Amino acid sequence: MGFVTPTLEAARLILCPLQLSDADQVQVLFPHWEIVRYLHSRVPWPYPSNGAYTFYHDVALPAVENATAWEWTLRLKSEPERVIGAISLRKSEADNRGFWLGLAWQRKGLMTEACDAVTAFWFDTLGCDVLRVSKAVPNVASRKISIKQGMRVVSVEEREYVCGRLPAEVWVITAEEWRARRSQTSPR
Repeated sequence: MGFVTPTLEAARLILCPLQLSDADQVQVLFPHWEIVRYLHSRVPWPYPSNGAYTFYHDVALPAVENATAWEWTLRLKSEPERVIGAISLRKSEADNRGFWLGLAWQRKGLMTEACDAVTAFWFDTLGCDVLRVSKAVPNVASRKISIKQGMRVVSVEEREYVCGRLPAEVWVITAEEWRARRSQTSPR
């Protein structure tokens, strides 16, 4: 039996462990060019009508069961039955965190809250030493989250995205840096 992904909370969000039943809501929210264009090219485009179900059934949930990934849907505390996005962590040498947010909820600071919750889980619960994330250089909103978290760019390389080949930055933060930053920003 794999590791059970816990429910996490942020100021305005509940991060619920992914379930196959979430696929129907995700299938409506996810397939928008503004959401998928900077995701890895393995995301099919145009997105198939069963894309969310197939991904959850064949990829995401087996990785969770094997304890190589942790997957959550994002829900507002004020509307806990409604999926508004998703975030994941995965064991990998190259990229440990990925996320997307429905268009209506973007630019409200919600993904920063979700990233803080899963980054704390990565370091404090899983005991990992380094968090690595890669992102397309033109993905300004995602880059801002990494900056807010105190991450730094360690390399730039070319990667394939849904929108094509782009320069990608690899951002990192260590557990020590994360904890030091949190102690400086925590109310005393």
